[in-house]
Amino acid sequence: MVYLPSSPEPRQPDPSVTEALQGEAFLRTFLARREQMEAVLRRRVGCRATAADLLQELFLRFWRRPSAPLEDMGSYLIRSAHNLAIDHLRSEGARSRHEAGLLPEQRGDSSVSPDAALEAGSDLRRVEAALRALPERTRHIFLLNRIHGQTYGQIARSMALSQSAVEKHMMRALQVCKASVVDTPVVHPHGSATP
Repeated sequence: MVYLPSSPEPRQPDPSVTEALQGEAFLRTFLARREQMEAVLRRRVGCRATAADLLQELFLRFWRRPSAPLEDMGSYLIRSAHNLAIDHLRSEGARSRHEAGLLPEQRGDSSVSPDAALEAGSDLRRVEAALRALPERTRHIFLLNRIHGQTYGQIARSMALSQSAVEKHMMRALQVCKASVVDTPVVHPHGSATP
């Protein structure tokens, strides 16, 4: 009986070698298509610097995640550049719409004039003075509602008052605050007016 040597098992490719070869192929393709991708990005976003940033982001996305070799990596990169530009424009549009809805002080704009800021500070001081001049119970009810967020019902229960009484105190406090800003006379429940 003759023993023949068994055929050797097929060798599995070393994953690190395969990954290195894929990385080299990707790099060659990326560099060959770089100008074309940058032109696509620049056309879509309208800014050379943003296009360069997006191109770098595209490179990093592919470089960081090993992928199976594609038959036409070049075309895939061009489509990816196009899609990345669209994503960028969408996110910029969403950010612009969000910022447009913010108040100037929330946006960090310095478009508020010094006169407007001075007037707002003056109004705030007048409202604070008007609140300090309110009767203790009325001021307390106002603060519980506007500062601490309690409902009229909660305030009524905690102070052993009717909800109607709480509403009357709040109306009085709001009238006084408004009058302090617009300089109009306030008519008190008893019928007397104060300037």
